[in-house]
Amino acid sequence: MKNRFLFFFSFALVSTSLIAQEVTAQTTSEENTAKEILLKENLELKQDTIQVIDTTQVIRTVGSELQTATVTSTSVKDSLIYIAQDHPKMSKLDSLWKQELYNSSLFDTIYKSVTELEYQPVEYVDLPTDTLKARLKELNARTPFNVEYNPSLESVIKNYLKNRHEHLERLMALSEFYFPLFEQELDNQNIPLEIKYLAIVESALKPRAKSRVGATGLWQFMFGTGKMYGLEVSSYVDERMDPIMATKAACKYLAKLYQIFGDWDLALASYNSGPGNVTKAIRRSGGYTNYWNIRHNLPRETAGYLPAFLATMYIFEYADKHGFKPRKPEFAYFETDTIKVKQMITLDQVSEYINIDVEELQFLNPSYKLDIIPFIKDEDYVLRLPLDKVGTFVANEDKIYTLAQAEFDKREKPLPKYFEANDRIRYRVRSGDYLGKIARRYGVRVSSIKKWNGLRTNNLRIGQRLTIYPRRPVVNRPQKSSVASKPKAVTSSGEMYIVKSGDTLWSISQKFKGISVENLKNWNDISGSGIKPGMKLRLSKS
Repeated sequence: MKNRFLFFFSFALVSTSLIAQEVTAQTTSEENTAKEILLKENLELKQDTIQVIDTTQVIRTVGSELQTATVTSTSVKDSLIYIAQDHPKMSKLDSLWKQELYNSSLFDTIYKSVTELEYQPVEYVDLPTDTLKARLKELNARTPFNVEYNPSLESVIKNYLKNRHEHLERLMALSEFYFPLFEQELDNQNIPLEIKYLAIVESALKPRAKSRVGATGLWQFMFGTGKMYGLEVSSYVDERMDPIMATKAACKYLAKLYQIFGDWDLALASYNSGPGNVTKAIRRSGGYTNYWNIRHNLPRETAGYLPAFLATMYIFEYADKHGFKPRKPEFAYFETDTIKVKQMITLDQVSEYINIDVEELQFLNPSYKLDIIPFIKDEDYVLRLPLDKVGTFVANEDKIYTLAQAEFDKREKPLPKYFEANDRIRYRVRSGDYLGKIARRYGVRVSSIKKWNGLRTNNLRIGQRLTIYPRRPVVNRPQKSSVASKPKAVTSSGEMYIVKSGDTLWSISQKFKGISVENLKNWNDISGSGIKPGMKLRLSKS
């Protein structure tokens, strides 16, 4: 793949057909206009060629100096490629920003800080306690949260200011991109705009963040909760990683939690650990409903959750008072747009055909797990691009899809099939398996597996099938020939199964999804466990 650079300054470079003669920087304005028209009338995308519409020399001012950026041409593989030369210092600054933009270490850092918060006094001379009290009082007056001073909150704020200054500055830079998106949806659903800071505590603004228990995305949805609020997961797409869809779902969930508790502090605590843990903490505290009075009864992570949220809110609201100077993002969210895809295409292909960094595409399209945008009937999968690239893609759309398909056809191995992920699986016990091992694999508890399968002991046998509701989503793949070999049901008065030699009630129950031994007994008036070959068993109530 050819080297390409992103930079703040606008060069008119597009992928179009080569014209017969090279365009030079000395071309007059009239000649450039004529060549632009010629190019537009003869659009043709070639995989190994990048062309130029207007190569007029660009002069820009940096400080008090005039800096010149020129466009030069190079011959590679009998094709003419145009490479824009940028000022070396500016290119370096851009690359540094990209490292911050696509860095994933922030999530691990903030996740660790929330789960391991200590509340010991912290010396930080730049923020006297009286000053902090006054600012928290001011913040409390303009937000629906209980932002009242207490020593624990002071400890967290000063700890963040003292030890996490660099991380917070990087998060502030990322927030310039995400916060406008959050605020729009929060406002649409009449939710406090300060909730935007929750995404920092949840995911450090990393759309592909995944916690140790499987919570995913900017708003850290578990599989089941995400599905409840319309976020689907498949082999290609995880909508929990989609910034817009996940934000809408988070707003609906938070609104529901506020409706239950009538308090935003408790709603946030519930968002983190579930309403059940919050109601238990209220009971154990003797009926108190103020977060700070029930905090000691909450799980450790949730106990540090609201202090981390309030500390983040304070630091962002008073960033200028503490010397934060975040860099601005390369583009804002409103400077991007979406295109509905018409056939399967990869981010690598888009990167190559319209001359845009694949890292930028991954940042703008985080929900595509394999960096492949599938085309599925009745599904609206879209490609998000910077505005200045949308026109280029649309103008060459047919050619791009043709090239993409040609590349797919050349691949030796078939692409992964599209499967919906499910929250219920049937697991077949293998040699060496034990309940603890299976539980860890799917992020569940041993007691849960025993409950779901009616197990009284921890003993398993090879070939035994277990029903599991995994915390980590599992993709359902079509069964192999074993499905076809299942006995065919006879339908007279409902589904029927003819017992074969060697069958037991348990083995029959394993052949059919959602049917237990007790179901078979009840539906067929069987008191014991004896069945005979040739016996017909109902597989439903009717």
